[in-house]
This record gives sequence, C-alpha cells and structure tokens, in this order.
Amino acid sequence: MLEAGHVKPGDLVYDLGSGDGRIVITAARKFGARAVGVEIRSDLCRIAVERIKALGLEDRVKMVQGSALRVDLSPADVVTMFFLTTSNERLKPILEKQLKPKARVVSNQFPIKGWKPVETVRAHAGSMAYSIYVYEVGRTE
Repeated sequence: MLEAGHVKPGDLVYDLGSGDGRIVITAARKFGARAVGVEIRSDLCRIAVERIKALGLEDRVKMVQGSALRVDLSPADVVTMFFLTTSNERLKPILEKQLKPKARVVSNQFPIKGWKPVETVRAHAGSMAYSIYVYEVGRTE
C-alpha cells in the first residue's frame, strides 16, 4: 500500500484502521515518512504503541485511539485504509473536505465510489490477489 501510494521521505502518512500499527511502522522504517495510526480498538492501539516504543520510533510515529471519522486528516500527504465500501462512503466527504490538493488516498481492496483512481495496482499475498486503488485529491473525477 505504501509503495502504491508513492510514499517518500518526509511524507506524513495517516493509516485509518491501523490495527497493530504495521503500516505506520513500515512507513517510518522503510520509507522515511512520519506516520499517524488511527485505531478505534484500544487493545490494538495499545499493542501498536508498545511496538512503536520498542522500535524507538516515537519521534516519527504516533497512534490515535478513536474513530477515523473524527480525526483531523488535513496534515496528511497520504491516507491509507482497508475498509469496506460502506465505510469508504462515510469517509469520502471527510477526505474531500479535509485533504489538501495532491494528497494521495490508498484504499486496499475496496474502491471509493464516485472517485476515479489515478492508478490501480494488482498485488499478491501468497496465492491471494487483490486491488489497491490510488487516488489523488483534485484528480478524483
């Protein structure tokens, strides 16, 4: 997802539904980005925070325990997410309102209805194949 989103050093990545923090940790370690993970489940958020501390990444990675629908996304250069289409629909007006022009939105498996991706990447994990949809704010129509 991070490669598909063309994450580069210095980017600020927001991962919505961050789970155990693997995307935000990878964004910092492999891509030189800063990252914010948003996770509604306190147990997963706690696990992510522990991993971030153990890796010494607190200066570049943080976790927010809460709903993706209530987080200020305006600083983001890249937003990654792996939600069902219904959740993408609920997030769409927030993304449109808050994200700056040229910010990238990367959706794993489920497209954002009404937006045209600038790129669709076919990815593989073992025998599973799936699509990653990449959008750029200002180029979604």
